[in-house]
Formats: sequence, C-alpha cells, structure tokens
Amino acid sequence: MSDTVDDVDLPYDEDEASQQEKIQSLEEQLEILEAQNEEMRDKLLDANAENNKYQQKLERLTHENKKLKQSPLFVATVQEITDEGVIIKQHGNNQEALTEVTDELRKEIDPDDRVAVNNSLSIVKSLSSETDVRARVMEVTESPEVSYEDIGGLEEQMQEVRETVEMPLEKPEMFDDVGIDPPSGVLLYGPPGTGKTMLAKAVANQTDATFIKMAGSELVHKFIGEGAKLVRDLFKVAREHEPAVIFIDEIDAIAAKRTESKTSGDAEVQRTMMQLLSEMDGFEERGEIRIIAATNRFDMLDRAILRPGRFDRLIEVPKPNEEGREIIFEIHTRGMNVADDVDFAELAEEAEEASGADVKAVCTEAGMFAIRDERTEIRMDDFRNAWKKVQADSDETEDVSKTFA
Repeated sequence: MSDTVDDVDLPYDEDEASQQEKIQSLEEQLEILEAQNEEMRDKLLDANAENNKYQQKLERLTHENKKLKQSPLFVATVQEITDEGVIIKQHGNNQEALTEVTDELRKEIDPDDRVAVNNSLSIVKSLSSETDVRARVMEVTESPEVSYEDIGGLEEQMQEVRETVEMPLEKPEMFDDVGIDPPSGVLLYGPPGTGKTMLAKAVANQTDATFIKMAGSELVHKFIGEGAKLVRDLFKVAREHEPAVIFIDEIDAIAAKRTESKTSGDAEVQRTMMQLLSEMDGFEERGEIRIIAATNRFDMLDRAILRPGRFDRLIEVPKPNEEGREIIFEIHTRGMNVADDVDFAELAEEAEEASGADVKAVCTEAGMFAIRDERTEIRMDDFRNAWKKVQADSDETEDVSKTFA
C-alpha cells in the first residue's frame, strides 16, 4: 500500500517557513517605515526652515507696523545713500538728516526719490517721484450723460458758463479781435442741490477739451507737501492735454479763510491753497486751461481766491423759481409713464422752495408710490404724496443736524 500525502515527510518545517516569511515581510515593512521616517524628517526640516523665514518676516512686519503707527507727516527727498544710512532733505525747511533704513527699503529707493518720514525723520515708505497717479485718474475719459437740455431753470447761468469755458476754447479768435483776455475761471455757488455739479457735467459732455474732475477734500493729506504736489501734478496733467477744463467740487475744503491756527492740519490746508493760487495766477503761463469750481459755502472762501484773475466769473446758482421747477419736473419725467391728470405747473407751484435735487427726488418717490400700488401709471396724488415725504425727510434731517450741532 502506498503512503498518503499526510504520511510523507516534508524536507522543511512548515511552521519555520511561515516564520521566515513573516520576518521577511516585517523587514520589508521596516524598510518602508524607515524611508517614510526619513522623508518626514526632511519635510520637518523644510517646515522649520520655512517657519524661521516667516518668523523673520513677522518680526519685520511688526517693526514696520510700529513705525507706521507713528503719524508720517513730512515729505523728504533722498540726497545720498551711504553705508552708514540715507541722507535726506526734508521739504519745507530744507533740513538734512542721516537716517537708517531696512534692507528692503534700501533696495527700493535711489537718490532724488521722494520718501515719507515721521517726526523722528525715519523713512516710513517710498513715494512716487513721477506725476501723482491720483492726478491722472481724475481725467474724465467718458463724457457724462448730462447735456444742457437736462438742466432746467438755469438759462442765465448756463450762458455765463458757456461764455467763460466753451467760447474761449472754441472761438479764441473772437477775444483776439476784441483785444481782451478770455475769462480764466468760473466759481459756481449756491445752496445744495441746485445744479452746480450738473452744469460742470454738461460742460464735460459738450466740450472736446480734456475734462479733469476732483473734490476739494481729495487735496487734503496728512503728509506735509503732498496736497501742494497733487495740485502741481493736476495742472501738469492739464497742460499735457491742452485744451483742458479742471472742475474742483467743494472747493471750500481747501480754500477756506486763513486763520491764526498753528495746528499742522490747518497749516497744510493753507499750504495747499497757496499752491492752488499760484497755479491759477502765478508766474507760469496757465495756457488753455479753464477752471470751474463749485461750493455751497461761499461765505467760507478766502478773499484771495475770489479776486479777478483767478475766478473772473462768480455765478450764483439759486433754487429754481416756479417756472424753473416746472421745467425740471418735465425733464425728470421724460421717460416716466405719467397720467393725463398730472399738472406740472400746479406741482411747481405747490413745491415751493424745492431745489432741483428735491424735484428729482419727488419724481422718483412718485414712481415708488405707483409701484407699491402695483400700478404702471403715475398719478397726480403720487406726486403730491411724494412731495410731502421729501419735505418730511428734509425736516427730519434738519432736526438731526441741530441735535448733533
């Protein structure tokens, strides 16, 4: 009888072979773990190096943040860069000083560059030495969608503005033939909402000249000399694009009456105004540049800016009369679905003392009343209710102003 498989003696111990396979498998796993451990150790070293780099950056930013918290008030020019530091000359008093800078800032600045310095004359940051980009972005590239036909009740004022701004640019020979210099500037003054800015927009729409707009508050800066430089750059941009029209809204922000105040803020505003006066009527020829300014605080303006040669035309823009209000109602309802019972003459009579902006608000509110009632047609009662609402809002605003005055 032959032996069975179970009875045959194997040439090796099965349990021992199984143990060898396990040991081999474990050794392979150990090698893999060691490789992974080595890889993780390398990543940890890289992470530590990256962390050190960020720690250094954090320390630098913390240092710069502390410097920035000190009010930077002065503009200076870099005279020379030496191994010991940077020699700067402060604007205004021409004081020279040697100051230290960080390695990063040293790479950014060159001799003749403009920099901002704080009270301890430490350089806070580099300033652009070219024409201020803010002056360039003030140029109006697209004409506003406002024409003279969109302005009602100001025919006399429109005529004066056109004579002062448009005519010298379009027909300069007429002034040569007569033998007079054309008016150089026009100041529009009057209550808020009477159409001063709209007149300027209409000029920008109608004239082919370069139109540059700005607000007086944009010329007020905390750096000494920055406001004056922006004024210079503004006129430089205008000269580069002659003929040009400069519109300064809310000019009272920089042209208020000079006082004996010694604060640095008031002194900087006055310094900016003096630069504006110099540009308007200084030794340098202004060229084909016309100026339009607007304010609702005529009483605050300094006498120096009002004299002839700077603003040759002082044009009051009052609230519209009854006939003017009727025209403004018709202008602002051109595209509205108005019922046949709406009488603009009657509305103009009822909306006494309303400004052009008030009339526009009444037309908008009348449309809202129709929408609330799910109507597409605006009725006479909608306009009456709208006028009552505008009056109530105006009274409430005045009461709040008196409360916080």
